[in-house]
Amino acid sequence: MSRNLPPAGERGAVAGADRNFGFLVHDVSRLVKRRFERAARQTGLPITRRQAAVLLYIARKQGVSQAEVANWLDIEPIALVRMLDKLNEEGLVERRAHPTDRRVRTLWLMPAAHPVVERILEINLAIRAEAFAGLAPGARDALITTLSAVKDNLMLQEEAAAADRPNPSAELAAEPAAQPIAG
Repeated sequence: MSRNLPPAGERGAVAGADRNFGFLVHDVSRLVKRRFERAARQTGLPITRRQAAVLLYIARKQGVSQAEVANWLDIEPIALVRMLDKLNEEGLVERRAHPTDRRVRTLWLMPAAHPVVERILEINLAIRAEAFAGLAPGARDALITTLSAVKDNLMLQEEAAAADRPNPSAELAAEPAAQPIAG
C-alpha cells in the first residue's frame, strides 16, 4: 500500500524538491515576473513584462534585428511582431530597414520610450532590493557570480548540442535528386 511512493532512499529527494536548484530558479523567476507585473500595474506603466524586456534589450542594443530579439526572448518571430506592433502604436519602438540587407528590420527606441525605460529600471531595482533583503552584500555578489557561471555553463552545453545537431537542410542538399521512373 505504498501508493506509488518512491523507494525509501529516494523519498528525501522528493521531500526536498522545494530546495532543488531547478525548482528554486523557476520559483524565483516566477515571483520576480509577478512582482514586476504588479508594480507596473500599480504605477500605471502600460506594458507587460515581456514588452519591458524588449524595450530594455533594444535600449542596450539600438539597431538590433527583430530576429535577434526573438531569439533572445525565445519566442516565435510572429509573436514578437505582434508585440512590436503594440509598442510601435504606443510610440515606443520604431522599425527601420537594415542599411545593407533589405530582409532585416532593425529596432530603435523612440523618444517616448526613454521615460518608460527609466521606470522599468526603477521597478527592477526595487524588486532586486526586495529579493536581496537581509542578504549581506558579499552573499548577493556571490549569488550573482554563481548564477552567471551556471548560465555560462549551460550556454556552452546548448552551443555544443546545437553544433552536434544535424542540419536537415544540409542533409536534403546532400541527397541525390530523385530520378524519374522510366515508364
